[in-house]
Amino acid sequence: MPPPSSQSPDIGALGEELAATWLKQRGWRILQRRWRCRWGELDLIAFRQDSIAHHPTDDVSLIFVEVKTRSRGNWDADGLLSVTSQKQAKLWQAARLFLAEHPELANLPCRFDVALVSRQRLLRKNRAPQSLDCLTCPIPGTTQELILQDYIPSAFELS
Repeated sequence: MPPPSSQSPDIGALGEELAATWLKQRGWRILQRRWRCRWGELDLIAFRQDSIAHHPTDDVSLIFVEVKTRSRGNWDADGLLSVTSQKQAKLWQAARLFLAEHPELANLPCRFDVALVSRQRLLRKNRAPQSLDCLTCPIPGTTQELILQDYIPSAFELS
């Protein structure tokens, strides 16, 4: 089997783009994508200045989003099981470093969310999403699409 060409789409990046689009539709502004430090990578960091005006029950202004993109029939519950306690600790450390570099954001209420994106065969071209909460995008050059399967706010907390 030949190695993948450099023209192959980056499925992880496409999954992150899908999650970012979904967040923007809900009033979030993406501050950073794939922010890296010695502890790893924060996939998406988003900010919503007027959180209370949009969602009275949501006092969160800053979110750190871990995006997991998987194919159907995966072994880890669409990526959820890969967010282990060790992974959570690394995300927490990375978020602390990000906030240290951005002290203007350090006092904002924040949370850790997980976006689960699934890859599946494209059933019908140009079909509309099944609901406003469902977001899909075709994978360029393939007969597959990505679907935002689940978005889990406050997916974990660290003590």
